[in-house]
Amino acid sequence: MPQMVFINLPVKDVAASTAFYEAIGCTRDARFSGDHASAMILSDTITFMILGHSFFAGFTPKPIADAHATTEVLICISRESRADVDAIVARAAAAGGRADIREAQDMGFMYSRAFEDLDGHIFEPMHMDVDAALKAMSAQAEPAE
Repeated sequence: MPQMVFINLPVKDVAASTAFYEAIGCTRDARFSGDHASAMILSDTITFMILGHSFFAGFTPKPIADAHATTEVLICISRESRADVDAIVARAAAAGGRADIREAQDMGFMYSRAFEDLDGHIFEPMHMDVDAALKAMSAQAEPAE
């Protein structure tokens, strides 16, 4: 079985956040969802656990960060193409998120943008041509003559 990643995110409104994550392409897994949480599947190996604040607080002794004021994590998600990067950012904005919280980054071999969800969690969708990235990295590592 492949190793899976479950990213637990505190949210103020589970229903609104569920709708947002569906809008950006996630699928709600009803088996692990209810009034206080939604399991939002991004891929076979990545699930966002959208947890209401009071429910989330039961898993940690630390206070919940206000992601609108503090960056707690940057969630980078790969996309199949540059167009897919642009599309997910557009869907996030249309669903009430905040698009392009920083300049788009275009390194030729890698293209990324950033958006915030309803609670301020930062996502960085990116597309990378791995072969071109490796070639660029190896060119940088070659000693100058």
